[in-house]
Amino acid sequence: QVQLVESGGGLVQAGGSLRLSCVVSGRTFSTYAMGWFRQAPGKEREFVAAISRSGANSYYADSVKGRFTISRDNAKNTVHLQMNSLKTEDTAVYYCAATRAYYYYDRARYDYWGQGTQVTVSL
Repeated sequence: QVQLVESGGGLVQAGGSLRLSCVVSGRTFSTYAMGWFRQAPGKEREFVAAISRSGANSYYADSVKGRFTISRDNAKNTVHLQMNSLKTEDTAVYYCAATRAYYYYDRARYDYWGQGTQVTVSL
């Protein structure tokens, strides 16, 4: 069983930065591509970013491109989401997820999910 635990959320002013982390249990971390999704109140869960198994390739939603950076450390079973220039519209619960699929944008393709971490961006 694969378990994912996110951390690093919190309250930040617009223009500020946060770094989310997700630690994954198990010995098979490098066999999963990893993604970050977010869900704001009253909205569907949406794709934010994903990273390939080796970390060589990363993918972003247009709304965060140039502001967010996803990275992974396969030796530490960890994936990070560095969020800069935060906006109020980035406020949401952020979820880490793992997939063995090769299409990363669809949340239905993900096999395991974390419990989520709240990010709140204030004016």
